[in-house]
Amino acid sequence: MLGLMAARQAGLDDPARLRRAERTRRVLSLELNKDRDVERIHGSGINTLDIEPVEGRYMLSGGSDGVIVLYDLENLSRKPSYTCKALFSVGRSHPDVHKFSVETVQWYPHDTGMFTSSSFDKTLKIWDTNTLQPADIFHFEGTVYSHHMSPVATKHCLIAVGTKSPKVQLCDLKSGSSSHILQGHRQEVLAVSWSPRHEYILATGSADGRVKLWDVRRASGCLSTLDQHNGEKSKASSEAANTAHNGRVNGLCYTNDGLHLLTIGTDDRMRLWNSSTGENTLVNYGKVCNESRKGLKFAISCGCNPEFAFVPYGSTVAVYTVFTGELITMLRGHYSTVNCCVFQPHFQELYSGSKDCNILAWIPAPREPVPDDISEKSLPQQHLNPAYEDAWSSSDDEG
Repeated sequence: MLGLMAARQAGLDDPARLRRAERTRRVLSLELNKDRDVERIHGSGINTLDIEPVEGRYMLSGGSDGVIVLYDLENLSRKPSYTCKALFSVGRSHPDVHKFSVETVQWYPHDTGMFTSSSFDKTLKIWDTNTLQPADIFHFEGTVYSHHMSPVATKHCLIAVGTKSPKVQLCDLKSGSSSHILQGHRQEVLAVSWSPRHEYILATGSADGRVKLWDVRRASGCLSTLDQHNGEKSKASSEAANTAHNGRVNGLCYTNDGLHLLTIGTDDRMRLWNSSTGENTLVNYGKVCNESRKGLKFAISCGCNPEFAFVPYGSTVAVYTVFTGELITMLRGHYSTVNCCVFQPHFQELYSGSKDCNILAWIPAPREPVPDDISEKSLPQQHLNPAYEDAWSSSDDEG
């Protein structure tokens, strides 16, 4: 670290390198924090979490009982040990509470004045954060498994919705209508995700084992259907062709730069795809246990080298390197099945929600302080940049 700081100060290193190195160190040292707690409000399992991208301060959670809670993650007390307090909740007594399980919550990407929620009660609700009243409600014919708003869109206000119908619904916030439909899947759509790179590109995962990429401006069908065999088996069996997984696809997540897409299926496999070519990169993550019958919410880190995927794995959260497939660690602390996790990129923190009704905070372990009596010379030489090693001698030494 000292070497990186010295090299950055002298202009020998890319300034981003120190940031990446420290972020990576922090992710690799994630641990269940004894000094931070998240107030327990939910009386049933927690299905979904989302942290707003503007400040990274407020977190939403949605539960199996239809309850939605908003937490403030900031330590306002400034004490070493503190509890992240719930600012408010849409509880069972609220007139507009969801009747059944909340499957997805998401903040409006551009400010905290609005958030969205979707539920097994066949509705998608647009909430005004200040009044806690729905500004709009979209109704569907079947159960809603997932929805997503584009984090980068400037030219449209479309929310993609995956339901029990094989048709992907697009709801327009500006017009209040849900007339736009994408047809191509054969079974229910369990996961949807907009590209963080191109505002019109949408990925969808279905119980038919397929992952499709769409340009929502085109009416002629999907751009491509991802094929786990990269086209090699299509000649032998048309039925086996163009499936991303040999089971239900219930999780999708783009890398932060939008260049790759990570998918997870009930075949206990996770696959990484090149999002521009649609090619299976063939990264082997081993067996990724996935028994969820609905959507699985996992997360990918941001600004690290390498990047990491945080995947609910039974009662633990498995941490993988995205591009090599290595299992780094298993975060243990929950008493029951983990349903969702969300990454806070500003401070490299992770929050996970489980059937045990708890939200756990995984915080980077603090650095070990260097004692004052240890001088810089006694530090291991690999910490120092070679450019700063003493390569000259004085005339006194020579004499």
